[in-house]
Amino acid sequence: MTLSLAGRTARPLPQAVPVRIGGFGAAAGLADYLRNEGVDALIDVTHPYAGIISANAAKAARDASVPLLALRRAPWSRVEGDLWIEVDTVEDAVEALGKAPRRVFLALGRKEIQPFTAAPQHAYLVRSVDPVDPPLAVPHAIYIAARGPFSEADDHALLKRHRIDALVAKNSGGEGTYGKIAAARALHLPVIVLKRPALPRVASVETVEEVLAWLDHASASSAARGV
Repeated sequence: MTLSLAGRTARPLPQAVPVRIGGFGAAAGLADYLRNEGVDALIDVTHPYAGIISANAAKAARDASVPLLALRRAPWSRVEGDLWIEVDTVEDAVEALGKAPRRVFLALGRKEIQPFTAAPQHAYLVRSVDPVDPPLAVPHAIYIAARGPFSEADDHALLKRHRIDALVAKNSGGEGTYGKIAAARALHLPVIVLKRPALPRVASVETVEEVLAWLDHASASSAARGV
């Protein structure tokens, strides 16, 4: 069985399998790749906010008649003590910060923070996987390049050290980056949460174990058909 994973990776996978880094050329290019490589199954393992990639994967799978499964982490749910302000876009998050100067922790991707230049009165702490280059055109910003997981204790210390009084974050789900949410709750800090984008309606599961079970079933079905 030939398997393709739709998603982005910054580093080659440690397994001895073929790895392709880079785009396919939207849905049409991915569909061509699936056909040309004789792919039997496509698994969408992109970030919950990678809506365009997920949409391309869904269309490519339909066009190439390849079974598709999406691995989607369940979103975090608000619990007692959370001070969440949910918004649809980054621009909405900028507006939600208000006019008065604040010390803001931006836990977003480096390509998503440019709208905050419209609010230069705030002091920003930016944490991203890759360095922010060029930096934000604001007078006060500190940058941290780091990759999770981040514990609640570490994020609690980070927020206190930088005297943060508001957070902006995605509802990414999972345990690896939940530390900042728990830390904000403990410190009674507001969190401006970007809602997840609309994703294509495809078969989906929440765990790797469920993906493997689906693959076993798909492999058995292919063998029964003599594929």
